[in-house]
Amino acid sequence: MNGLIATLVVVIIVLVVLAVVAVVFGLRAKRAAARPQEQPRPTDPFHTGDQDSLRGDPRALKAGDIVEVRGRTYTVRGTLRLSEGGWTWSEHLLDDAQGTQVWLAVEEDPDLILSLWTPVDDAGEPGPKTISFGGRTYHSEESGSAEFRSEATTGLAERGTVRYHDYQSSDGALLGFESYGGAAWEASTGEALSRYDVIIYPAAS
Repeated sequence: MNGLIATLVVVIIVLVVLAVVAVVFGLRAKRAAARPQEQPRPTDPFHTGDQDSLRGDPRALKAGDIVEVRGRTYTVRGTLRLSEGGWTWSEHLLDDAQGTQVWLAVEEDPDLILSLWTPVDDAGEPGPKTISFGGRTYHSEESGSAEFRSEATTGLAERGTVRYHDYQSSDGALLGFESYGGAAWEASTGEALSRYDVIIYPAAS
């Protein structure tokens, strides 16, 4: 008789424990169901993946690489690595099959910024707040002095300093002046490029 009672007590305890567990899990399930479900983040339907792997990385450009800018093909002849305080950027000398030479500037601020520069004559000298050239009026943006290091063919010393003064028009066109090692000012007109304007084909290592 005592054994039967003991067995019944154990069974009752087990049933009580199971009931408590069921209640606890039921409450957790209700709480989880009551929580707002995390919505998937919206995606850009025009996103094409990692642009650096698809189109090459402009930050890694070096002499010998092939660069296609808006369908026109250039070769990197040389590179200037510039620094001013803690700020660094690069300017790459490009030329095409016809011998046309331009400069591709690459910087991060913090996003990647690309611009293409074409040397011009008769633009005067920097200094005024505005400069009229080529039918546009350019406004002074920034100026300073940087140190540079030359790689491969640039026509400049291996190391030195450069003064610069940049202007911009109301429609976004660029006008820049540079003076290397105290030489006369050299002028270039520039245009901003999007990441999709540039494709890079690295030279075989």
